[in-house]
Amino acid sequence: MAGVLQCTVTTPEKKVFEGPVRSVVVPAVDGQLGILPRHAPLIGLIGYGELRIDAAEGAGALHFFVEGGFVQVLGGRVSVLAANAVPAAELDASAEEEAVRAIASARPASGSGWEEREAHARSLGAARSRLRLAKGP
Repeated sequence: MAGVLQCTVTTPEKKVFEGPVRSVVVPAVDGQLGILPRHAPLIGLIGYGELRIDAAEGAGALHFFVEGGFVQVLGGRVSVLAANAVPAAELDASAEEEAVRAIASARPASGSGWEEREAHARSLGAARSRLRLAKGP
């Protein structure tokens, strides 16, 4: 198929998606990365956020929350190797709201190191991203 990429999304536990796609948008650690057919080869780090896939065979847009891992583009194939990948439809908005509240209230103690503050900020950012996705892409 011209103008189509093959895409695979996997986690350590299972294959989450595989099929032909028109485009993929990956939340890289340094911003969003859009991938279209004939993209140059690359390897990148995945941050956290919404993975958007425009499926080629009439399936429309697919949305996942991904966190951590790598993305590789090579020879018309996009491989997303994520530490965590959850379809947006499986996210529960009320549970995600509770997670945001719990993480926000568990701030690092005064005088804690930058590593603890950075880990807390990352956890809170990921939880807020999951909540946005749970409320609808």
